[in-house]
Amino acid sequence: MLIKIKNAFSTKVNAIGLPIIALCWVCFFWGTTWIASKEGVRNMPALQLVAIRQFIGGFLYLVYFLYKKTPWPKGKQWKTILILTFLNFVMSNALSTWGVKYISSGLGAIIGAIVPLWIVIIGLFRGERLSKITIIGIIISFSGICIIFYDHLNDFLNPSFRFGIIISIIATITWAFGSLYTKKKAATFNPYFSIGLQMFISSIFIFALLGATGTAVSLSAIPAISWWAIAYLVVFGAILTFIAFIYALQNLPAEISSVYAYINPVVAVVLGVIIFGESLNTAIAIGGFVTLVGIYIVNYGLPKILKLINPFKS
Repeated sequence: MLIKIKNAFSTKVNAIGLPIIALCWVCFFWGTTWIASKEGVRNMPALQLVAIRQFIGGFLYLVYFLYKKTPWPKGKQWKTILILTFLNFVMSNALSTWGVKYISSGLGAIIGAIVPLWIVIIGLFRGERLSKITIIGIIISFSGICIIFYDHLNDFLNPSFRFGIIISIIATITWAFGSLYTKKKAATFNPYFSIGLQMFISSIFIFALLGATGTAVSLSAIPAISWWAIAYLVVFGAILTFIAFIYALQNLPAEISSVYAYINPVVAVVLGVIIFGESLNTAIAIGGFVTLVGIYIVNYGLPKILKLINPFKS
């Protein structure tokens, strides 16, 4: 009898407990990657950090799947992988990392959470009709963004701040297109292997860009703190948390697994204040909260498959 109870309890934990633990892991550690990115780009070119990070992360994925003798993608699967490589990693992940060189990690995380808004806007251009709840969510989100940026109006006089905001917003747009393309071309190809290929291929492209522009610095000139940031981003951002993320998606309802998108910015804002002494005034606190509430409402009105959106902190 005791054995049966023990087995039943173990099955229950595996069915519910482990996916919830994986989701909690994602909620916290993808929030911390904004902090690691901010620290990493303080003392080196942002794109070089992205290239090194994605090269190491992608290489480790590839080594594992080559060891497991996993079949390589075939035919049109390569087209899908290359398009997602460009949208998700060459553009979105690279630009969001570059953005936090000029803006706070907390602000970058809040901007990163607005991906569902772009999905709705793209849908409008495609002739899709919005539900009332989605329209309400858009209005609330926009109000929250106005509150946040009202406190930063003077900062827009700073070209670096403007540049950071612009590329961070572009990063969310490209991830939205990547999410929609993933939905349209839902592949049967191994998602972990696909992520590894996207990381590795994107790193080659970014390294080539750095070489062509001559903007990279010598590896010996990169301080130890930036190398530690890269190591953290590879281990916790690119590998462990992505594994936990996909596991949570596969084992939890969409409404639950999408919760991380609202917790990541909170983690980033709080840690940014604690570690970097970033500003956390009333406008940012209230505006951020209102924005996330609006995004939740928008996300609630989206099709379930589009709720599985990672705010590009791999």
